[in-house]
Amino acid sequence: MPKVIMYSTGVCPYCVMAERLLASKGVSIEKIRVDLDPAQREIMMARSQRRTVPQIFIDDYHVGGFDDLSALDRAGKLEPLLTGGN
Repeated sequence: MPKVIMYSTGVCPYCVMAERLLASKGVSIEKIRVDLDPAQREIMMARSQRRTVPQIFIDDYHVGGFDDLSALDRAGKLEPLLTGGN
């Protein structure tokens, strides 16, 4: 199964929704809290070209935020990414 990384903060409702969606797919997530480590926010911004959380990566593929993740799921494109069958 691909590695899923989610950059998040402790008070982000979209992060919670993204985590729930991924958990419903049986995916374990490596969460990186950018509110606790400012250096990680800089890394997140360099990788994603975005400032907001969550920022979700499946292996090296940048999904984006919760809206992007949800859109992938609705389009039937999330499952192949998570099973490595992209």
